[in-house]
Amino acid sequence: MVNVKKKRVKYSYFVILLTFSLLTSCKSPKSNIYEIEGKRIAINEKYTQDSKIENFVAPFRNHITNDLDSVLAYNPITLEKSNTIGKWQTNIGNLLAETTLVLSQPIFKTRENKTIDFCLLNYGGIRAIIPQGNVTSRTAFEVMPFENSVIIVGLTGKEVKTLAEFIIKEKKPHPLAGITIYTDQEENDILKIEINNTPLDENKLYYVATSDYLANGGDSMNFFRDSTIKVDIDYKLRNLLIDYFKKVDTLPNITTERVITK
Repeated sequence: MVNVKKKRVKYSYFVILLTFSLLTSCKSPKSNIYEIEGKRIAINEKYTQDSKIENFVAPFRNHITNDLDSVLAYNPITLEKSNTIGKWQTNIGNLLAETTLVLSQPIFKTRENKTIDFCLLNYGGIRAIIPQGNVTSRTAFEVMPFENSVIIVGLTGKEVKTLAEFIIKEKKPHPLAGITIYTDQEENDILKIEINNTPLDENKLYYVATSDYLANGGDSMNFFRDSTIKVDIDYKLRNLLIDYFKKVDTLPNITTERVITK
């Protein structure tokens, strides 16, 4: 009996010690508050004249400059938004739309096993001309300074008709490729719409190449925004343009009319 009591006493001490240990281990650690101060340092003439900074930056600047200014192709005639073809097209808009359609096509075909029917970009998205002379990567950055990507949007034939009505109402030379819109002399009513020289089928689903900006309803193009079919092919419009410059020797002057008055 004596041994049993001693064991009970030992167990009691052990339980007390264990409880105390648990309580102290669960105690929240003391937190420290630190204050961090910072300030903005403007990179102005004071720093650009520092030879150490200049020597450090120079190799990177030279590398970027060489990449941007390497000649990729030749442009025989200035391409610009003011160079209209008829009333509804521009030569630079035609080039951008045709290029987007052609270079996006194999990617979409490989990933989705489907074909892009036509392309619509926005007139306001063209930010510079492509001057006559050598064409470089810098040219693409000037024309397309934003990080816009190509999105393929699915539209029904009825929605394509809404798209065409929007273009006629806007009266802006938005870049088009693969679609032709015929209007009356007053340019108020649409007489006919053709997709790749085939009459529009209002019950068919068409795939349209555009920018992510327009796909989300930019420039009030709600027919794109409301579509539930959108495929991002992970291709920047600027990169697409650079790839096109690398593929060709001389840029074409595309004079195809996409909105025709009858």
